[in-house]
Amino acid sequence: QVQLVESGGGLVQPGGSLRLSCAASGSIFSRNTMAWYRQASGKERELVALITTAGNTNYADSVKGRFTISRDNARNTVYLQMSSLKPEDTAVYYCNKVPYSIVWGQGTQVTVSS
Repeated sequence: QVQLVESGGGLVQPGGSLRLSCAASGSIFSRNTMAWYRQASGKERELVALITTAGNTNYADSVKGRFTISRDNARNTVYLQMSSLKPEDTAVYYCNKVPYSIVWGQGTQVTVSS
């Protein structure tokens, strides 16, 4: 059964940092490219960053140079290190595979505000 559990969100000031974690079930993690997605209020969900099973990464232009995605294959966990955060990064952040499964976790709220 697919399970995705995101954590690490919170309230942070502009310019601050956060590290998100996502624990994924082995069935979805081990053979798939994994990604972080986000959905801001009133907007569609968008892909933020992805990482292949080989460790290759790709980022949305809006987060390039500020966010870093990584994965720990032994722990079935994917991370998103976010720095230089901006108010426009405010959203609920989710992890899923690429292409995404219909099963989503609860997400973790990131709010960037002074």
